Amino acid sequence: MSGHSKWSKIKHKKAASDAQKSKIFGKLARLVAVESKNAKGDLNAPGLRTAIEKAKAMNMPADNIDRAVKKGVGEGAEQMEHVVYEAYGPGGSALIIEGLTDNRNRTSQEIKYLLSKNGASLAAQGAASWAFEKNNGEWSPKISTPLSLEDGENLKRIIEELEDNDDVQNVFTNAE
Repeated sequence: MSGHSKWSKIKHKKAASDAQKSKIFGKLARLVAVESKNAKGDLNAPGLRTAIEKAKAMNMPADNIDRAVKKGVGEGAEQMEHVVYEAYGPGGSALIIEGLTDNRNRTSQEIKYLLSKNGASLAAQGAASWAFEKNNGEWSPKISTPLSLEDGENLKRIIEELEDNDDVQNVFTNAE
């Protein structure tokens, strides 16, 4: 009966889910740290409160949230900044990519590479944002673009690769 260990199966599933949680928690911790720095540690500040609520909604442990808040207030905290990139994807769909980074040049090159590798292109500021409106910190499409099945699959792959990047927080599209 070799190779039929129940623990082995559980161990591999747990490792996969733990890796996925770790990636999400890392992005949320960065967001909380940046908002904590902007709010100077004031837990009642709207931006920090929203970031903490978002982390709690994703079941992030309270000690991780507290650690991120303290890291943002600390002296040696990294200088993180919000960045927004605009791009055009398959079928003329527009993309808004929001991120947090400590190095703008590195992040823009990584995003540019991911987009060009998948047949999309980085656009200038304002080139894609006209198709969106911002409500409560979320981008929603004003105009939607219908995509073929093949273009939809390509767009889905692009979004997955962008979200795997550590610096990318959210990706919004106007595709149907």
